[in-house]
Amino acid sequence: MNDDIRTIKGRVKWFDPVKGFGFVVSDEGGPDILLHANVLRNFGQSSVADEAVVEIDVQKTERGTQAVVVHHIEPPADAGGIALADLDDIDPEVIKAAKLEPARVKWFDKGKGFGFANTFGRDEDVFVHMEVLRRSGLADLQPGEALAIRVIEGKRGRMATEVCGWEVAVKQS
Repeated sequence: MNDDIRTIKGRVKWFDPVKGFGFVVSDEGGPDILLHANVLRNFGQSSVADEAVVEIDVQKTERGTQAVVVHHIEPPADAGGIALADLDDIDPEVIKAAKLEPARVKWFDKGKGFGFANTFGRDEDVFVHMEVLRRSGLADLQPGEALAIRVIEGKRGRMATEVCGWEVAVKQS
């Protein structure tokens, strides 16, 4: 067993929040790297989108190479390509200017492709679309999960334009 920890960049091959793990492919090549849900949770997220770019610390173990720390996650390169009809008529500057608000996931159904969150101090639900999650580098949300979200008034009420884990938002501010 090798105790040496090193930092690598790579892409998420797949991640299944139900199974609690997934795999990363290093930009350097080599065998797949195990990414366990606990390591991802320590970063402040419960999921990560397939094809997201990650910077992680890895360690070789008896069971193969495993991620031990997540430093950074970037959404998949193609994530910005799909337009959301609900955002079509909204000025992009309004979307960029929306501030991050603390929120909790009310419910999210990956199969339906959407869910709702509640922001601190507001009664109205915030609509969260699957594509917004993907653009934010996430694959799924769990009820009660703490988030930071950018919210705008959309055609059908309050909707999220960006979602990030609470710990990630705290680190960025």
